[in-house]
Formats: sequence, structure tokens, C-alpha cells
Amino acid sequence: MTATQAWALAGVVVGVGLAALLGAAQTALSKTTLPRAQALAEQGQRGASALVALMRDPARTLNIVALLAVVVQVVVVVLLTVLALTVLAQPWAAVAAAAAASVVLFTGAEVAPRTLAVASTERVACALAPLVRRLAALAAPFAAVLVSVGRRLSPGRQASASPYVTEDELRAMIDAAESEDVIEPAEREMIHSIFELGDTVVREIMVPRPDMVTVGADATLDEVLEVIIRAGYSRLPVWSPERDRLVGVVYAKDVLMWLRDGHVAGEPWDDLLRAPYLVPELKRVDDLLRELQAEKVHLAIVVDEYGATVGIVTIEDILEEIVGEIVDEYDSEQPLVEQSDDEGLRVDARLPVDELAALLSCELPDDEWDTVGGLIVGLLGHVPTAGEHVDVDDVRLTAESVEGRRVAKVRVERVIPSEDGAGDDPDAAASAAEPAERPDRTGAAGPGVAGDGERPEVTDQPR
Repeated sequence: MTATQAWALAGVVVGVGLAALLGAAQTALSKTTLPRAQALAEQGQRGASALVALMRDPARTLNIVALLAVVVQVVVVVLLTVLALTVLAQPWAAVAAAAAASVVLFTGAEVAPRTLAVASTERVACALAPLVRRLAALAAPFAAVLVSVGRRLSPGRQASASPYVTEDELRAMIDAAESEDVIEPAEREMIHSIFELGDTVVREIMVPRPDMVTVGADATLDEVLEVIIRAGYSRLPVWSPERDRLVGVVYAKDVLMWLRDGHVAGEPWDDLLRAPYLVPELKRVDDLLRELQAEKVHLAIVVDEYGATVGIVTIEDILEEIVGEIVDEYDSEQPLVEQSDDEGLRVDARLPVDELAALLSCELPDDEWDTVGGLIVGLLGHVPTAGEHVDVDDVRLTAESVEGRRVAKVRVERVIPSEDGAGDDPDAAASAAEPAERPDRTGAAGPGVAGDGERPEVTDQPR
């Protein structure tokens, strides 16, 4: 063996070892967080200070480690190929060298070190952090240039975008943590709800106009106080009796202070009105939460694109999207879903369509309608009478009770599709296959809603 061949063989051995260290470092660093690195540094763990420095910019660190690993593996393949060609002097030597390099690098520089890094993440991360930090200082300029070029070549991705952890990956990590009993199922649900908050619009969580508790601007203060006591709400929208329009919001504490100061119930109380805080119905809920916090407002009036009032939303409604229903001593809790006697379900028409689909493990159209009641009305094309039903695939939705122009309760049951796929009621299936336009949300009237020029009356609403 010549000196050149000896140096090439030594280079292969050193390269495989360095590739193994880089593979272990890449796995350990990807599973380490900055708070954990800082905790290790506070405990006096050797190498933890270098680990903290690397974790302050994990994307940059992983880019550099990945670049170094690729370079080292390429060098190993080249050296092994040159060595094989000079020793064997055969045309097939290059193919044999490439195959041998693949086996050695895969087992010795990928599987073995990465398995060790997974088993002892913190020990490996602290042990290799000083080495990686020195190498990163040398390779950082080249890695930055190459990453910048790669991002510019990626279609539809800005140069500043970070492709390393996506929302789906975070959700998968949370699901894995629950399956390994690291977090409780309730904690998993709460974290998923936070993610979904950004995809939820105000219209999906608001108290719709038919369920709003309101008072008229011409009501006496005694009547206002009676509504506050009976409904148990601290803020009430106030309507003008002339043109059916919202004129403001009255606070219970303002009414109590007004009466405490010696004012009589028959006096005008226009000074107690506060300007309503208006938000569009398609506003994202997470943006609204930050807005309400910044403005120190607890109740907002929801309006549609024409400026008509379609509902109200409170901070409590938003929090319930994360933690579930919040019930206090004034709430009369009514379940949205009940088991009926005939092995079906009896649901409140206000139940969201996607929640019913999740309960039944089926697909229901929820692009045009938010609630089960709206789904029935939309598919039928008219306000149903009690007993009318519509079939969606193998699910039958029956309007069990109707209050005025609004569906109140819906019976849900499975049906066995017939051979022609239309279910056992062809007419209902046909109507389901041809959905009508969604009825105007602002035009529907019911308890507590102004219709045909009438001032809205007071009605109880769910919290």
C-alpha cells in the first residue's frame, strides 16, 4: 500500500467517525429546546453553555450541521472510490466502492449514532455542543449563502420563511406526547383548540341575534334592572324602538351606581349608554381576542357586510373555545347532544355541523352552514315544519321541534342507503343533493328578534 492509499484510508476512517458525530449531534440538537439547555446550564452540566449558544438559533445550527454532514459523507465516498480504483484497478471498483460507502455510512454514521442520540439526548447534546459550536463558527458563512440560495429556489416560499417545524408537525408531536402519557388528554385537546382558534371566525362562536337578551331604549330603568336580574348578565345591548337599530350597551354596574346616587327609575338614562364595539362576523377569533384585550372591552356587537347586527360575542365565548364550556351559578346548562330512545341522537339546532360530523364519524357539508339547524334549512330550501327531514348520505336529520321561523331540536339517525344510493326516501335525498342558497342570517326572526318593523323583545340566551 502506497502512502497515498494509506492517507486515503485514514481519511475514510476519520470521515466516517466525523459523520457519525455530526449525525448524533443533528438528532440530539433537533430534540433539545432552549429552556431545557438553559436548565442544564444552571445545573452546571459540562458543555451546556455551548448548547445554550447553539439553541438560541436552532434553525441556523441545524443548517450548519446538515451542511457539514453532507460534505463529510461526500468526501468519504470520493476517497473510498479513489482508493478502490487505485488498489483494484478494475472498472467495477467504483461501483463496489459506492456500495460499500453507502453501507458503512448508513449503519455507522446514521443508524447507530442517531439511535444513541435518541436514547441519551441531553448527554449527547452537551458532549458534542462545544465541537459543533467551533465547526459552526467556521462553516456559518458558507451555510448562510447556500440556505439563502435554496430558499430562493423554493417556489412560493419567502426567503425569511422557516421550513423547519410546521403546524402539522407540532400537532403530531402533541398527539405523540399524549400517547406516551407525557401530557393528559385534556391538555392535548386544549392545545389543539389553541391552534384551531386562528382558523375560527367570529360567526362560528357568537350568540346569534335570536338568542340575544336586549332592552329597548324606551324602557324604564326599573325594567332594565329587572332584565339584568332575571338574565344574570352584566352588559345588555340597547335597541332603538323607531328603526330597529342598536344604539349602545348598558352596564349593570352603571345602573347600580346611577340608582345609588339618588336617581329615580323614571328619569331618562341616556347618559348610561356606552358606544357599542362593532366587529365583522368574518373576523378571526384570535385577532378579536387580542383586540378586546387591548381595548379593554368584554362584549362586542357582531355585524355582517351590510352593517346589520347578527349577534354578540364576549371574551368568555372565546375562552370557551379553548377550555370548554364555562358554567356559573346563573347558568342553566342544557346539553347540546342527548341520546334519544330510538338509538339516535337528539341535538340542539345550534350544534356546529363539524361537531356533529365528528360525533358520527362522517362527512357533512359545513362550508355554507355553521349549525345543524342552518344545514336543514339550507338543504330543504325553506323553514321546515316539525317532522320534516332531509338525508345526507346515510344520516337523516329530522326537524323535531320548530319555534317560529327557527329550528330548535333535531333528531339524528342513521339510515340504510337503498340500491340506487338515494336512501329510503328519494324525495328527501333529492332535496339534499340540490342544496338551496343559504337563508339571510339577518332576515331570520325569532324570539327576541325584530321582524316586520317590530322592536325586539327580551329573551334568554345561552351563555
